[in-house]
Amino acid sequence: MSTLLWLYLICGTLLAGLSLPLIWKKVPPNGLYGFRVSQTLDNPQVWYEVNTYSGKRLFWAGVSIVLAALVLYFVPGISVDTYALGVLAVFAVVMVVGLVQTVQYMRSL
Repeated sequence: MSTLLWLYLICGTLLAGLSLPLIWKKVPPNGLYGFRVSQTLDNPQVWYEVNTYSGKRLFWAGVSIVLAALVLYFVPGISVDTYALGVLAVFAVVMVVGLVQTVQYMRSL
């Protein structure tokens, strides 16, 4: 289970780290990295606003993965399957909520 812990810690940290250039508005409109939909790709101002917003949610998704991995790792008697599914569930919920919030924010612009 310690291998999974390290995998989740690295992935969560990497996700949080990848969100920082988006938050800091360092990523111009492109087809590879960022919240890429027609509304953001067609308008640089919308691109930076939406990607800053979604980058913050992505940052907290990474932090959530790290925290869930650490907390669940120290639950006594937890099975590897329960551990893996628990961290996956936290990730899925945080990502879906962040995606919905970002789409709602983009539509409000």
